[in-house]
Amino acid sequence: MKTPGVSNAWVAPQSAWDAWVVLCKPRITAMVAFAAFIGGLLARGAAADLARLAEAALYISAVAGASSIFNQVLERDTDARMQRTAQRPLVTGRVRTRDAILVGAGLTLVGIAGLAARFNTLSALLGLGTLVAYALVYTPLKRLSSLNTTVGAIPGAMPPLLGFAALAGDVHGWGWYLFAGLFAWQFPHFLAIAWLYREDYARAGLKMLPALPQTDGMAGRQAFLYSLVVLPVSLLPALRGEAGGLYVATALTLGLAYCAASLAFALKETRARARTVVLVSLVYVPALYSLTLMDPLVRALGARGSL
Repeated sequence: MKTPGVSNAWVAPQSAWDAWVVLCKPRITAMVAFAAFIGGLLARGAAADLARLAEAALYISAVAGASSIFNQVLERDTDARMQRTAQRPLVTGRVRTRDAILVGAGLTLVGIAGLAARFNTLSALLGLGTLVAYALVYTPLKRLSSLNTTVGAIPGAMPPLLGFAALAGDVHGWGWYLFAGLFAWQFPHFLAIAWLYREDYARAGLKMLPALPQTDGMAGRQAFLYSLVVLPVSLLPALRGEAGGLYVATALTLGLAYCAASLAFALKETRARARTVVLVSLVYVPALYSLTLMDPLVRALGARGSL
């Protein structure tokens, strides 16, 4: 049965390579790499070695790919009961479970050992903790409690912090700002997605909030409340004197757009409004991160012009 307004058509991979790409969730992994790169760049500033940043992002992406594989290994039974995941490689048998575990372990080894050997122990330990939290805590918790979203937001917010830790050797300032912002950002995003696929989640027995009985309206209300948190959290760098006017203007504009989309979803939960929340959320992170990097340049040019 096709869910109205949602594309449930998912084409099975046509080659073994495609199957492995799907297992590593390339869009999520690309976002992880981008966030880790930004975190490392903010740690080093103008002294950043782009090759080193790319290397750290690669190791962090390997950990993310391993997390995605282990997630699908553990959820292959529930994936089989959901329309949007029923054609995943482990469900269809295009990839054997044993092979997936071995590749996941290999990616884990590459990512963690690479961070430890080429960067520092702190980033390696944080990376390992992120994988464990995602695969062994968040994933099984989805069957038990709707609190899984809160728990899952912690490893979900780690990529920029991992990049920062890898390049700085510790965590402070921008590392925490990026973590806090990404943590809060996830709630409206995932609540809207969970609402769109609530029937699928209910069919699979996963305890996502919108899939639970007597929760009408709760996803929208919580999405709006969390969007209100995103706004002040995003302004922390400016309050601490580490960001200027361009960053503030961008953070306010993007944050208010996120709030407006979430408020509309809270007032009336519809597929169109849930999709709008998802769309705004997908624009929010790359736009804010890009302007985060431009802000110091604009401030430097402004200071030079005032001389």
